[in-house]
Amino acid sequence: MRIGVFGGSFDPPHLGHLILASEAQSQLDLDRVLWAITGQSPFKIDQQVTDNDVRVSLVTAAIEGNESFKISRVDLDRPAPHFTFETIKILREQHLGVQLHFLMGADSLHDFPDWREPGVILDHCRLAVLRRPGVDVNMTTLEETIPGISAKVDWVTTPQLEISSRDLRRRLRAGNGIRYFVSESVQALIESYALYRPQGVD
Repeated sequence: MRIGVFGGSFDPPHLGHLILASEAQSQLDLDRVLWAITGQSPFKIDQQVTDNDVRVSLVTAAIEGNESFKISRVDLDRPAPHFTFETIKILREQHLGVQLHFLMGADSLHDFPDWREPGVILDHCRLAVLRRPGVDVNMTTLEETIPGISAKVDWVTTPQLEISSRDLRRRLRAGNGIRYFVSESVQALIESYALYRPQGVD
């Protein structure tokens, strides 16, 4: 079995996330994609995230109908901060005998040597790297820093959609709509929970 690990705050989950996960699944022949909703990122301590249970509800709505997409609470059910190498080690223990593929952007691969324990991550999984426009990763340089990394990288090509959760939050706080950026079910929950409301609105 081959399982993809798609980590992120998903605050909120949008169509770009769904397309990335779907393309990775198709191109890498993944049996399942785990949406590992992150808690508090150690690199974004000053950034407030929406309540965990609310984000679980949003992702549940986003992936509804796709039986191969599942939610993982691996980071939500343990204390912060959450480092990727710890997440991957726990998932490896939970899924013995399977091939794990950690989904990441090319920009993250560029910065991978600066991550905590990158070697441990590579010991337990392959890297499914999403190509990003304008991001050129020098694999020769990466090999010098982390020998053997090239053999652990699988490239994934996806449509280049300029959608980010941060931009969607900004749009909503500015009073703009996000129709067609998220699924109807996610938009309905955002309205139900009164999330990301315009500044000055109680």
